[in-house]
Amino acid sequence: MCYDIRGPVLEKARQMEEEGHKIIKLNIGNLAAFGFDAPDEIVQDMIRNMGNASGYTDSKGLFAPRKSVMHYTQQKKIEGVTIDDIYLGNGASELIVMSVNALLNTGDEVLVPSPDYPLWTAAVSLSGGTPVHYVCDEQQGWQPDIADIKKKITPNTKAIVVINPNNPTGALYSVEVLKEIIELARQHQLIILADEIYDKVLYDGNTHTSLASLADDVLFITFNGLSKNYRSCGYRAGWMVVSGEKKHARDYIEGLNMLASMRLCANAPGQFAIQTALGGYQSINDLVGPNGRLTKQRDLAHKLLTDIPGVTCVKPKSALYMFPRLDPEIYPIKDDQEFAYELLAEEKVLIVQGTGFNCPTPDHFRVVFLPNTDDLTESMGRIAHFLEGYRRRHGTA
Repeated sequence: MCYDIRGPVLEKARQMEEEGHKIIKLNIGNLAAFGFDAPDEIVQDMIRNMGNASGYTDSKGLFAPRKSVMHYTQQKKIEGVTIDDIYLGNGASELIVMSVNALLNTGDEVLVPSPDYPLWTAAVSLSGGTPVHYVCDEQQGWQPDIADIKKKITPNTKAIVVINPNNPTGALYSVEVLKEIIELARQHQLIILADEIYDKVLYDGNTHTSLASLADDVLFITFNGLSKNYRSCGYRAGWMVVSGEKKHARDYIEGLNMLASMRLCANAPGQFAIQTALGGYQSINDLVGPNGRLTKQRDLAHKLLTDIPGVTCVKPKSALYMFPRLDPEIYPIKDDQEFAYELLAEEKVLIVQGTGFNCPTPDHFRVVFLPNTDDLTESMGRIAHFLEGYRRRHGTA
């Protein structure tokens, strides 16, 4: 198991900070650190309800926020969701681990995208299962390779993970691809685990289609929360929705209920933020609009990165990240974690290496484009300077 977003390279960065160095951190989508604050109405409602947040709640969560999630599923055109199908959690991360814990026996397999958000691979391993990585094709805008998925389904396969919008690539999947994934799940009786935490962080007028809205004869577990859409990472307010073909999943749902009860409940203050967030003004739209801060920073980061010789990058349609590729002919990297260490030591910039996202080759890395334009220009300039030196050292300049 590993989770390199907060792995050994971050530990080195912390050590350098203790020694007095100032590190530019492009490793994690922690919006508050870059001046993206939670909407005031969410903060105020949490404060007003703090007096009611001292006790345990129902193990699945308070009624009102779960009702607001139910209404949200209706907006997303997911049919047949009741209050009982909704679980609130300490962020979507807790619920992801819970959903896999309840599902897997030793030796069971789960199809996970490559590259992926590494919690998924780790959760499958932690639950005694075997993560099997399917290819997302960079040449096709990082869309899942349906033929590769089909090839990797075995009698031990229990589920397929779909991260859409995607972290780390910023891809947004087409409806056609989503329908093909559903058809494979239908044919092989697989559960679809749909991570949709970035479903409002969309650029260039793109729209997001919830996987669970496209069928009712497959079992879907959909994950979402406040962390990214509402800049509320630290509130740890997420939810999980069970929908579709539930009648053959009674044992699995019983397992989910048992695990939800064992952790007693999600944090109550965070639960009080959900109803206000989903029903209030959607300020994320201002940030991702044509003149929004996130759009401008995405465009700037993409230009600065792709202006560097030997660096290409599929422009993100969603989320907060870029996943650039370093041409192996120009950058003959053998160990991308060592590459990240060298960048940190020389330029005081912290990134996450591509293999930390279960990318099979050491020629990618992930950066967030959350810093303001001045800091973004500075950090990309440092990366460009480092790569210029790398080309000289390896005779590929």
